[in-house]
Amino acid sequence: AVHPGYGFLSENEAFAQACARAGLVFIGPPVAAIRAMGSKSEAKKLMAAAGVPTLPSVPLAGLAPAEAARAVAGLGYPLLVKAAAGGGGRGMRVVRAAGELAASVAAARREAAGAFGDDTVFAEPCLDACRHVEVQILGDADGHLVHAFERECSIQRRHQKLVEESPAPGVDDALRERLCTAALAAGRALGYVSAGTVEFLLDAAGRFFFLEVNTRLQVEHPVTEAVTGLDLVREQLRIAAGECLGYGQQEIARRGHAIEARLYAEDPAQDFLPSTGRVLVWAPPTDPPARVDAGVASGSEVPTHFDPLLAKLIVHAPTRAEAAARLARVLERLRVHGVTTNRDFLVAVLRHAAFLRGDTTTDFIERHRPARRREPDAAEIRLAAIAAALVAQAGRRAAAPVLRAVPSGWRNNPAGLHETTYRHGETRITVGYRRERDGSFACQALGQQAVARVVGLAGSALDLELDGIQRRLWVTREGAEHWVQTPAGEVRLTEVERFPRLAREEVVGGCVAPMPGRVVEVAVAAGDRVVAGQKLVVLAAMKMEHQIVAVADGLVAEVRVTVGAQVDRGQVLLVLKEEGESG
Repeated sequence: AVHPGYGFLSENEAFAQACARAGLVFIGPPVAAIRAMGSKSEAKKLMAAAGVPTLPSVPLAGLAPAEAARAVAGLGYPLLVKAAAGGGGRGMRVVRAAGELAASVAAARREAAGAFGDDTVFAEPCLDACRHVEVQILGDADGHLVHAFERECSIQRRHQKLVEESPAPGVDDALRERLCTAALAAGRALGYVSAGTVEFLLDAAGRFFFLEVNTRLQVEHPVTEAVTGLDLVREQLRIAAGECLGYGQQEIARRGHAIEARLYAEDPAQDFLPSTGRVLVWAPPTDPPARVDAGVASGSEVPTHFDPLLAKLIVHAPTRAEAAARLARVLERLRVHGVTTNRDFLVAVLRHAAFLRGDTTTDFIERHRPARRREPDAAEIRLAAIAAALVAQAGRRAAAPVLRAVPSGWRNNPAGLHETTYRHGETRITVGYRRERDGSFACQALGQQAVARVVGLAGSALDLELDGIQRRLWVTREGAEHWVQTPAGEVRLTEVERFPRLAREEVVGGCVAPMPGRVVEVAVAAGDRVVAGQKLVVLAAMKMEHQIVAVADGLVAEVRVTVGAQVDRGQVLLVLKEEGESG
């Protein structure tokens, strides 16, 4: 037997057929169900015939821009252009005005072709302030079909889920009954066998509309497992082995509340731009208890070719408030050093007043603007900088071939302090320290003096006494970069070179690649005038497209890349200059 996981392979009709031809059991629904749901536009027709509420849609395949504009006129704006052959937020574009349609359709087609090998797209009305609610279903080959209640997945960016939970905070018992009844109708229309998910959009008036059927296990399935006690993978295996469910709808009950957070290698402060690199440290906490399903370990590389999901963290508690508070603590205590993640952003979401009162619509991030980056206060930055400096000096002393007993930074001047300068964002912190005869350190940072004592240092774990208070910290270093885990969270510091190298290419006005990727569009040419916010270059990375825009008005002096080129992070793509500027 073959279990295809919950990636795109699990919804690949050709793969399921190949398994059958090879005499292998495909752990999933019948090929006919995969085929029926493989095209979202065709799936909507089938669901409408089964009495499941759907939104109107317009196919855009083969239409020229002017034809597409006429075809969607009846839908009104905003509308959503979607890939017919896939999901996961890929091949989707919100179109707010007619002037955006042609470019949005072209981008959605490119992204869909790259992700699914099929550039077919369609358009439907875009519901802005709605909820994304889905129902878990299970069916066996004997025709038994049940649901395992609903999940809400409304906290999203780029139409990709970040936080999922069960039960849905915006669903009462009457609405839950209607949703689950519609999901079962969808399953019966498909003759569904195995685990599947029927997704809906729910508006403020309590109306819901069919979105899609995911003919596979969902990334967020653990929240359903937590509240129902079902092991969905085990159920898939049992059903694939020909067993019947062995229980009815009345035997499936909910208990408590579960929330899942998806940890991504991305920078929320840079519009959730994916980040790459090596995970230097991966260490989930053991307290408070949580389920951690991770795809990385210490030393793992995060490449540009795949989705940047690192792990999912799930907490189950008696109440929603308890689950949110506990999951926020788990994320705070998670040590993930080496790549930028959305960890602090997830904590901000889970502690946001709107989230806690259940105001969770798909425009949550845009409407409530949770902090995209945690800003440590001066005291925490000072603590982190002193910790980084003292760990670095301990490393230098241990590596010294001779005179290890001589204090680091020793000078023939008892008053002298060894200095190291760090940068945290726009803040520069110079740490001065001197090792005293009793083993303590006289320190100075951010204009304050202190006495520090290294109580213990084992690997990256540092027990540091500062200002009379002992704390457990973790310090990781890679080149000039330092990650310091404090009791309040992570502080990232960049060591400033004492003697900066002079020979370093810098292009004034250079527009650089924020990540490694492939150039799929160059929207300007040398000599073009551009305005702030105008699209310059489009990069494809991690199966998504990312626009590089002008940060100010100017003139394109030079274009250094062409479509199809592979670029590295920091590589100059083009050079802008102010009009009238010489050189």
